[in-house]
Amino acid sequence: MQKITHLAETTVVIPQDNVDTDQIIPGRFLTTTSSEGFGDALFRDWRFDENDQPRKDFVLNQPAARTAGILVGGRNFGCGSSREHAPWAIRDFGFKAVVSSKLADIFSSNSQKCGLLPVVVSEELHRWLLANPGAEVMIDVERRRIEAGPHVETFPLDGFAQHCFLNGVDALGFLLEQDAAISRFESERA
Repeated sequence: MQKITHLAETTVVIPQDNVDTDQIIPGRFLTTTSSEGFGDALFRDWRFDENDQPRKDFVLNQPAARTAGILVGGRNFGCGSSREHAPWAIRDFGFKAVVSSKLADIFSSNSQKCGLLPVVVSEELHRWLLANPGAEVMIDVERRRIEAGPHVETFPLDGFAQHCFLNGVDALGFLLEQDAAISRFESERA
């Protein structure tokens, strides 16, 4: 998992509420359990027409989307199924964080586990972000703080997830870091 301590990134906005994981990545692309290679399928049915040609008016097909690091979603972003492929696809496309006033619980948990920083903000900040696509946003993981335009606020982040982002380890990596302590504990009781 990539270490994330601070982000200074521009945003891409997908303002629709209740975007579900099947819209984020359609089920027909879930053909592997590898977490890599899903970026091309991100919002596939919204990004491409029936002839598999990019829709020029879709925000992820705009050049600015390729350099943005933060996806701002509408309210209740990531609802639907529990597929991990949704945060995998967002991360693989190039986003480092997803921001909304409400992220679906399982989507948020899966995001934390795969290295996509989920940030829940106030309704006021969310409205400002939706109204200002391409805004520059600063996120400080250590302080759990986000700055955007005139807004500065803290956001909730589970302590273990914060540790993982700050140290660039996932749950397995964290467990492997404890190998010496586990071995010592076992040898003391053998």
